Amino acid sequence: MEIIIMKKFLTIGEPLSVFSSEDLNASLSETKHYTRFLAGAELNVAVGVSRLGLPTEYVTAVGKDPFGTSIMQDIKDAKIGTDFIDVMEQYPTGFYFKQRVDHGDPEIFYYRKGSAASHYDVNNLNKIDLSEIEHIHTSGIMAGISEEGRITTETMLEKAIKNNIRTTFDPNIRVQLWSSEEYMKKILNQLAAKANIILPGTNEGKILVGSSDPETIADFYLNQSEITDTVIVKIGPDGALIKNKTGLDQIISGFKVDQVIDTVGAGDGFAVGLISGLMDGLTYEDAVKRGCAIGALAVQSPGDNDGYPTRDQLSKFMERG
Repeated sequence: MEIIIMKKFLTIGEPLSVFSSEDLNASLSETKHYTRFLAGAELNVAVGVSRLGLPTEYVTAVGKDPFGTSIMQDIKDAKIGTDFIDVMEQYPTGFYFKQRVDHGDPEIFYYRKGSAASHYDVNNLNKIDLSEIEHIHTSGIMAGISEEGRITTETMLEKAIKNNIRTTFDPNIRVQLWSSEEYMKKILNQLAAKANIILPGTNEGKILVGSSDPETIADFYLNQSEITDTVIVKIGPDGALIKNKTGLDQIISGFKVDQVIDTVGAGDGFAVGLISGLMDGLTYEDAVKRGCAIGALAVQSPGDNDGYPTRDQLSKFMERG
């Protein structure tokens, strides 16, 4: 009998503990009650892809502290590989506080400067057997937390190019992490040029390319690099535009939800759907539709990744339309 070995998904980023407010519409300075969740944009994607049953590896560093210990256990519980996670005694694990709101985006306050992940040693990437990897996901957050993070993200993308591994890049703008907006724009667009698939939102496009028009955003990234072959522009509840160099140019409709509890993690949920769909062999159209579905599920739960579904939950949600 032939043994089929499933290739893995890999992502690299900074894991965080998030203390999410339980006091609706209270400012962070007024909030008294919090619940701790696992967070970090790239880790959110790893959690979601693993929850759908695909082999997943996560590259990062945590501190040897209570937050690092709890994050490591949460990662193991999520059935994500920990072989490429370093534990650093000399640096702390990052965390942040998040407001709870019933409309709009929540207020967020970070404690991540000088974290273990921001000191990740890029030489450790040489220890990873990329022959086992089918897809690598990166974002602008790891690049924004430190110069080491920028170099690590760039090196990961370059290794993927050399090994013919499909990549996604989500700009995931966090203005607080960058020394200036101009430097942020320069670095994020340089990194995007090294990825096969770019996943900007319309608000990010306004900052990075000077337009919130999905077609304009897509054309910018398709034209700036021979490596980039597909751009998927997220347009919120309305869905997403797919445009590629082979002629595909289509808007995929989103899913309407009755109540939005927390928008944080929706974009990462979209990435979960797209990446898992491509790894499952779906067309871009069907993979993006799955991304829209998981994004819609994500906004209905308080944690950054608590709303990400299992296969069964995803199927039932998509059947309801």
